Amino acid sequence: MRRIRKHLKVAAFVVPVALALVAGCERETANDAARTSDANLAAPNARPEASADSNQTGTDSKADMVQIAGGRFTMGDKNEVDAPLHEVVVGPFAIDKHLVTQEQFQTVMGSNPSRWKGDKNPVEQVRWSDAVRFCNRRSELEGFQPGYDLQNWKCNFDANGYRLPTEAEWEYACRAGTTTPYFFGDNSAKLGDYAWFDKNSGGHPRSVGQKQPNPWGLYDMTGNLWEWCNDFYKVDYYQEAPRQDPRGPIEGRNKVVRGGAWRFSAENCRSGYRYNESPGYADVCFGYDIYGFRCVRNAAGAARP
Repeated sequence: MRRIRKHLKVAAFVVPVALALVAGCERETANDAARTSDANLAAPNARPEASADSNQTGTDSKADMVQIAGGRFTMGDKNEVDAPLHEVVVGPFAIDKHLVTQEQFQTVMGSNPSRWKGDKNPVEQVRWSDAVRFCNRRSELEGFQPGYDLQNWKCNFDANGYRLPTEAEWEYACRAGTTTPYFFGDNSAKLGDYAWFDKNSGGHPRSVGQKQPNPWGLYDMTGNLWEWCNDFYKVDYYQEAPRQDPRGPIEGRNKVVRGGAWRFSAENCRSGYRYNESPGYADVCFGYDIYGFRCVRNAAGAARP
């Protein structure tokens, strides 16, 4: 079995830990997942099917979000052992047009943990738990119901507040109706037009929105920073996932991150490429300034099970 990090050009090692603690440096690989039982945290299951052909989008200027209509798509990457191609249906949702910036994080949380300072730079050096706390606080400030219980870290998918995207929602939004390895085509020749990665970043993350957006108007969906998703990571999850609105395994030790980052290769920027990290990973090791996030909200009036 191939190791999932085969394409990574950065030597970063992380061990799984609880949300608030850090205990070392090793990520989960396909071989690790096959011999360990998942534990810690928890996450719920699926939503009803959405319209298969309603791939319309619209911009919510007040929240600077893009409305994504539900639809059907082929999820995965045929070249990755943990991402076999399979059909998925997702319901409608709204997603941030940009990665959460340092300015936004400072306004909402009163602090800026980032290494590479700049108001319009994406916030980094954030753990999964930091992203979740931001989602809840942003919800409270805007009068919405928080999406997370911070006692058990479970997501309430019925809440109207902010949360992290599911892995399926993230890939659906990234692909934007495309079926090629990149949302702009079959190879990475044009990646520099859309992403900051190891060949053009200059050795650090960049301000959001400088590159071209994907077909649905979302910026930096590939490159710049890896983006935290709500789901636990499991190497063979796609084989057991529900077709409608998969939300990841019920429990696990690592969380999914997607999209590639400023010091990773073009291959990591493919729409279907999966990576994972400990939710409590902190800057005791290298690579911590490669993780960021964007928020989603349920579409107004969308049905929930």
